[in-house]
Amino acid sequence: MKQSKKWYDYLWIFSLTYLILGFFNILFAWLGLLCFFIPLLIAIVKGNKAYCNKYCGRGQLFSLAGGRFGFSRNRDIPKWMKSKYFRYGFLIFFFVMFFFMLWNTWLVFAGSRELSKAVTLLWTFKVPWHWAYHGTLFSAGTAQFAFGFYSVMLTSTILGFLTMLLFKPRSWCVYCPMGTMTQLICKARNVTSSQKS
Repeated sequence: MKQSKKWYDYLWIFSLTYLILGFFNILFAWLGLLCFFIPLLIAIVKGNKAYCNKYCGRGQLFSLAGGRFGFSRNRDIPKWMKSKYFRYGFLIFFFVMFFFMLWNTWLVFAGSRELSKAVTLLWTFKVPWHWAYHGTLFSAGTAQFAFGFYSVMLTSTILGFLTMLLFKPRSWCVYCPMGTMTQLICKARNVTSSQKS
């Protein structure tokens, strides 16, 4: 018997809408912080990866494109991509890039650097994105953060689609920085709980 769909089965629409809105107005990129803080809160409070398993709209998007629409080769992801070295290494790299993004945002807030109306793909290629900036009532640093955060979200989506095409639909989930981070939080929380009991 086919199971009825739950409300969270449609969160892929949020992920897709986020990318589209950021194309037309970069300030919508701030909404991406929900995908940053909610997984952390669930891991800290509940001690599980419910966000990854149920609520991740991006993972659902990859499942839909790779599974239902057949854009995936459906091959197993290589062992080295599953290894702790790669996953933790990618998490560290992600945090370093995230720090540089915050640093550039601070420089614009401080007035030391002008707003860069560009999106950086794969942390390397600067793509002009000026049409998506229509001004802001706040500091230009607010827009700089939006450009930077949208770059992170778009880059991770591109990586996810690439691994979806080459391997199984949700192969990105194996080395997703948020997934690795929430896993570490869950492990730490469970160790603390077992020590208390």
